[in-house]
Amino acid sequence: MSTIDQVPMTTDVQASTRRHLWMHFSDLTSFADREIPTIVRGEGTYVFDDKGKRYIDGLAGLYTVNVGHGRTEIADAVHRQMTELAYYPVWGFTTPPAAALAQKISELTPGDLNRVFFTSGGSESVESAWKLACQYHGLRGKPSKVKIIARSGAYHGSTLGALAVTGVAPFRAPFLPLLGNALHAPAVNNYHAEVSARQHALDCANAVGAIIEAEGPDSVAAVIVEPVQSAGGCLVADPVYFARLREICDANDVLLISDETVCAWGRLGSFFGSAKIGYQPDIITTAKGMTSAYVPMGAVIASDQIAEPFLHEGVIFEHGLTFGGHPTAATAALANIAIIENEGLCDRAVSMGRTLREGLEELYRFPIVGDVRGDGLFYAIELVADRSTKEGLPSAVLAEWAKWVPGALLERGLICRAINRGGPTLQFSPPLTLNENDVDEIVNIVGSVLEVMSSQLV
Repeated sequence: MSTIDQVPMTTDVQASTRRHLWMHFSDLTSFADREIPTIVRGEGTYVFDDKGKRYIDGLAGLYTVNVGHGRTEIADAVHRQMTELAYYPVWGFTTPPAAALAQKISELTPGDLNRVFFTSGGSESVESAWKLACQYHGLRGKPSKVKIIARSGAYHGSTLGALAVTGVAPFRAPFLPLLGNALHAPAVNNYHAEVSARQHALDCANAVGAIIEAEGPDSVAAVIVEPVQSAGGCLVADPVYFARLREICDANDVLLISDETVCAWGRLGSFFGSAKIGYQPDIITTAKGMTSAYVPMGAVIASDQIAEPFLHEGVIFEHGLTFGGHPTAATAALANIAIIENEGLCDRAVSMGRTLREGLEELYRFPIVGDVRGDGLFYAIELVADRSTKEGLPSAVLAEWAKWVPGALLERGLICRAINRGGPTLQFSPPLTLNENDVDEIVNIVGSVLEVMSSQLV
C-alpha cells in the first residue's frame, strides 16, 4: 500500500460536508434538497465530479489555475522539495527555493520592483502592502500618512484589513465599523459612463486626486487599483487612467499599489497586468496564478525606493507570516512560471482571448446582452433588459437569475461566475491552455442559457 493510500478519506462526502465542512461564501441551506457538487479530478481546462461528469473550468478554479489542471511537472517538483525540505520560515533564514523565486520575480516585474515579501494569499498581500506603505512613510518622517484609497465595488480580500480596502458593500456590512483609514473613489465603468472612455478615465482618476486633496496629502499613504477590476465584471480602464493616477500619486508623495492577485501570471497576456497596460506601480500585490493554486502563495513586490528606508541598521518591517516564503510553495511557483514561459502562455492568453471575445460577442444576438468586456483571458458579459437604454433587468428576473443561472450553467457542463454587483454579469477566467473547441463549447452553453432567459422576458 502506498503512502497516499494510507491517508484516511471520508466514505460519505455529502454527509461529512453537510455536517462538518463550512463552505466559503456559501448559503449552507441551499443544498438541503440537492447534492453538493463534488469535484474529484482535474485535467487541462476540465474538472470532473464524483459521477464522472466533465465541466469546462471557465473560472480556472477561482481565477487561479492558469496553467491548467493535472500538471505533473508541478506535482513532481513539489514532491522532490517536500522530501528534501518541506518547510522552513524566512524569519532570519533563507532557503534556495525562496531565494530563487524572489530573483525570478524581480526579473519579470516592470521597473525596479526588486524586493519580494512572500505571503500565503491575496488578502495577506493587500494587508502587507498597506502596512508596508504606512511604515515606509513613517520611516521618512511622515507617520500621519496612513490612509489608503481604493475603488468602489473593488474586491481586495476578506480579512479585516483587506476588507476595509474592499469596496463591495455586502461583504463589509456584517463587520462594520472596519478600519477607518480606507476610502473609496469611483470605479471606472465605461459601459455606464455618459462620456467617452478616455474622459471617464480622466474623471475617475481626478476624483482620486480630489479625495487626496480633501483628506490632506499628509494623511494618504497609498492608492490601490487592479489593472482590470474583477468585481463588477472585468471593468477595463483607458490607459490614461493609470497614467493620470501615477501623476497624482507622484505629486502628493502617495504610493501606487497595483493589486494583481488576479491580473498577473499571464492572465492579461503578460506576467504582470501593469506592464501590459503600461503603468509603473510602486508595489504589486499578487497570489492566485503565482502557483496556479497548486500550493497557496502570494507576494508583495516593492520597488528599490520603497525598500531603501528599511536597509538601515536596526530597521525592521514589523510584519511577518508563518508560511510566507514556504519552500514547497516557492518550488511550485518556479515550476509554474517555467510552464508559462516554455509554453508561451502569455501569448496564448492574447490569441485565445481574441477568440473568446469574438465568441462572446456572437451572443449580442440576444437583446439582453448589453456589454462584452475584458482583456487577455479575462472577460465578462453584462445583462440588461434593454440594450438601447441599458435599463437593468426587473427585480423578479434578477431573483430568478440568482437561483437558476449558476445551476443551469453547471448542468450544461460549464463553471463560470454569475454575479450581480452593479449589474448581472457572467464572468470568465479560464486556464490559459484554453483552445478553440473549449471556446465554442463555452459560447454554446452560455447561449442556451441566455435563450431561456430571453424567452422569459418576452
